Amino acid sequence: MKSGSSKFVGLLIGTLCVAVNVAVVAEDPPPTSDSPNFSQSIRPFLQAHCIRCHGDDEPEGGLALDTYRESARIQSDYETWEKILRIVQERQMPPEDEPRPDEPELQSFCRAVQAELETFDCTSHRHAGRVTIRRLNRAEYNNTIRDLIGIDFRPAAEFPSDDVGNGFDNIGEVLSIPPILLEKYLAAAESIVEQAMQDAAARRRIVVHEPTPELSLREAARRNLKRFATRAFRRPVRDAELDRLMALAKFAIDQGASPDEAFRTTLQAVLASPHFLFRVEADPPLGQHVRQLDDFEVACRLSYFLWSSMPDQELFDLAMAGTLQAPATLDQQVMRMLRDPKAAALTENFAGQWLQLRSLADIAPDPGRYPAFDDDLRAAMRRETELFFATVVREDRSILDFLAADFSYVNERLAAHYGLVGVQGDAFRHVQLDDRRRGILTQASILLITSNPTRTSPVKRGKWIMDNILGEPPPPPPEGVVELDETPEALGSLRERLEQHRSNEACAVCHRKMDQLGFGLENFDVIGGWRDRDGRFEIDASGTLPGDVHFDGPAQLMQILSEQNKSAFSRCLAEKMLTYALGRGLESYDRCAVDDIIKQLEQNDYRFGALVRAIVSSEPFRFRESLGKK
Repeated sequence: MKSGSSKFVGLLIGTLCVAVNVAVVAEDPPPTSDSPNFSQSIRPFLQAHCIRCHGDDEPEGGLALDTYRESARIQSDYETWEKILRIVQERQMPPEDEPRPDEPELQSFCRAVQAELETFDCTSHRHAGRVTIRRLNRAEYNNTIRDLIGIDFRPAAEFPSDDVGNGFDNIGEVLSIPPILLEKYLAAAESIVEQAMQDAAARRRIVVHEPTPELSLREAARRNLKRFATRAFRRPVRDAELDRLMALAKFAIDQGASPDEAFRTTLQAVLASPHFLFRVEADPPLGQHVRQLDDFEVACRLSYFLWSSMPDQELFDLAMAGTLQAPATLDQQVMRMLRDPKAAALTENFAGQWLQLRSLADIAPDPGRYPAFDDDLRAAMRRETELFFATVVREDRSILDFLAADFSYVNERLAAHYGLVGVQGDAFRHVQLDDRRRGILTQASILLITSNPTRTSPVKRGKWIMDNILGEPPPPPPEGVVELDETPEALGSLRERLEQHRSNEACAVCHRKMDQLGFGLENFDVIGGWRDRDGRFEIDASGTLPGDVHFDGPAQLMQILSEQNKSAFSRCLAEKMLTYALGRGLESYDRCAVDDIIKQLEQNDYRFGALVRAIVSSEPFRFRESLGKK
């Protein structure tokens, strides 16, 4: 029957498909009114100090400020103006080789921009947003099959790689379906069912009801199919859907299949259905702009956020009872799920992408310069960071531990690399760190992925911090910028060469902050080992950040980031985790939800669980807008 079952499944796929709108809602159109703030303080400042470089046909950095003629544009381009405000406040702009505003003029401009940003009314302009229908990515498919069948088949290993958008591979808009993937789905469904029905334990999970004198073969099959499809679709299967599946079984029997073969065909149809392969959410009723997701939809969002898999029985039971979204119940479920072993998926899939740990496999330091590096050390580096992240999650620690924790996890191989004594064997153990290392930024995994094969890179390390810790990704370098000279004949230390590199004012704007952050990690070599010298040059790990904030060495830099920049880090992490939880990029209107999340985080001592609970209770997580909402 194996050769013909895919044919029967194909007959059903079209009837199980649903029409789903996939457009993304735009934000509210901005008002057209101007304001005294803009006309008296912002526009004159732009004309005097900005338009010459940011107003011609080819504006610096692609930012054309001459297009801003009214205050409404500040609201529509909120993120751009937040960056403008920060750069001016940090005196990164105007450039040093341009006329500089006096302090009263600069402060007046900053106050005016801040006042415009604060005029946005979150009470009357809130948006839940709209998530594009999402297929399961490879990790989610594997985990869902594991929890549905009871065996870790990992069939998605044969699927094409998932595309990445907004930093993650679970973004609905980029999860396309190439023709080859459809073929893989059909083949996987057939293989999964065949293996499951041959495994005694897996078969018992599927065939719960056996025929008896009181229960006919057909009725037993219908009950088994109803239970399986309900779990696979992550919601109660509808009678009409069940009728079509049973009709498929009858068609297969009419073609000469045995009852067992016909039942297997219906199981394959369930696994090839869009309701299994996609996370389908209903749109609001006609004439309604937004709807609250039902408990089954919230259970799915919750389980795929924290476990990258389908809901378990406890979530199903709460959804069936209609009590999942009670605030106390939702909070209790979040904490239960974070303590569950399946929360390892949050480490692997969220942390693995936020911290870019997945790229470790592709990095190869120069073996001539770093002969101590091998695959065992590479694996130990990644495991340290994974165990550290998992500890913050499991113990509900402060997210500020990511920046300043004085502990980590090492095995003998990594301990020797760090110069730590008393650790033996391959098993990882909790250790207290000396003053040289604090948090994730001084872990070898992060230091390696932010280095070049032959030398450290303060630029890469600084950019990584701005991207993933401070939420201030710098723009791409201007065209025609000469690469840093790395030849042996190059004169001066790395710091001196970078200072020469920054003599181009177009580069200096971003590099002033980026390089300083990177210099704070220069005591660590390419593979994360401590050093006091780089060749013949003594390491200078000091720096000065905007606001005339000085540091000397990595420990002081970590202290500054965790204490003076904790608001920026909290927002950065909240935005990245909300993006991952929703499966869509954030829009400017999402700042209202992010503001609420940050407030709850601050009120709960920056605990990781508080961050997750705030995300799960937010409007974007629990509501869905209509296609036409503007």
